[in-house]
Amino acid sequence: MLNIIVCVSACALMIACVLFFPEIRIGKLKIGTYWIAAAAGAITVLACGQCDLAAVGSALVADTAVNPVKILALFLSMTVLSVFLDELGFFRALAGFALRHTGKGQKKLFFSLYITVSVLTVFTSNDVIVLSFTPFICYFAKEAKIDPMPYLAAEFVAANTWSMALMIGNPTNIYLASAFGIDFVKYFCVSILPTLAAGVVSLALLFLLFRKKLATPIEGQAERCRVEDGVAMWIGVIHLGACTLLLAVSSYIGVEMWIVSLSAVGSLFLCNLVLAAFRKKPPKELGGCIRRAPWQLVPFLLSMFIMSEVLSGQGTCAAIGEWLGADFAVWKYGTLSFVFSNLINNIPMSVFFSSVIASSGAGAEAVFATAVGSNLGAFFTPVGALAGIMFGAILSEHGIKFGFLQFLKLGICIAVPALCAALGTLLWTVSFA
Repeated sequence: MLNIIVCVSACALMIACVLFFPEIRIGKLKIGTYWIAAAAGAITVLACGQCDLAAVGSALVADTAVNPVKILALFLSMTVLSVFLDELGFFRALAGFALRHTGKGQKKLFFSLYITVSVLTVFTSNDVIVLSFTPFICYFAKEAKIDPMPYLAAEFVAANTWSMALMIGNPTNIYLASAFGIDFVKYFCVSILPTLAAGVVSLALLFLLFRKKLATPIEGQAERCRVEDGVAMWIGVIHLGACTLLLAVSSYIGVEMWIVSLSAVGSLFLCNLVLAAFRKKPPKELGGCIRRAPWQLVPFLLSMFIMSEVLSGQGTCAAIGEWLGADFAVWKYGTLSFVFSNLINNIPMSVFFSSVIASSGAGAEAVFATAVGSNLGAFFTPVGALAGIMFGAILSEHGIKFGFLQFLKLGICIAVPALCAALGTLLWTVSFA
């Protein structure tokens, strides 16, 4: 009982940190407070001595697909591959190219942005897109003399909708699929139609929500961006493309995904170090990759994994799984994962629900439904995902207010209908699987 109280308190403290004091500033250094709350909870349950430390330690080093260390290696390495291209200005230049061909009409610009973000999210991740595009939209809107809200909303919704399409789009996808032995290709085959349904619904509703603001013409000009280092850009594009293709066939060639992505990062760094030595100048983009990688995710995910293991070891997850059962799995687990993502964040929710599903006997449909809830729950409230936390921090730096009530309005108008569309399509998809 004590462990349950500690874990619930840690999650409540984490939400409070996100809403009221999301970061601590020490000089120029910014430290997120959400992971500190999670780490405090994990340390407390371990210090209480009411859990099997050997079992927790074994789970952290176990040679299984659900090992959190492997998942962190996969997610961080994929992020580094994408951040490298962003450091070169690739995504910003690509976005600028698309946006420069929209003319003076905001409607064309709006649809171009949504489609661009959607496509890039499929092959990178929601967190990378939020980090890359949010500052660009802030600058662009200021230069173009337009309201940034429709575009910020479109970016955030698109990034957290189309991140469902591939396993690598969201760390929650990676965790859930790995926990139940779902490979890259099977995940894509099942998830693509629900993603498409949610994407179409969210785009239509976004347009209806912001149609009046989009009726005014653009007065300014889009910022022109170009990639200065073409050689390094192609090195990055080839590595990201090759890594994505190898991830798709990794289960068939007997190589784990984290090894594929980590090897791609090693090769990327080696190629750029050789290029830098040939040019006789330091590879500054590599330093940017290391600096911008979401390292705070490491203590956060490990802490939430420890608390989940403690609760699972005491039978909490098994009891909830037996209570939920396997009936109506798509709607039940999809809806609950959506709600719990906004109570405890989508990463700890996925860790916790993986144990619940394993005890319920619900099967793969519950896993995919939980993945849907973990992605779409990200734009219901700012607590739903790490992407929301980063999104709010970036907007704050640019003096743009996107408060809890505005986020909730977006969630009610867009996230809930998109969830219904995705789960309805998933139910139809799994019935033919």
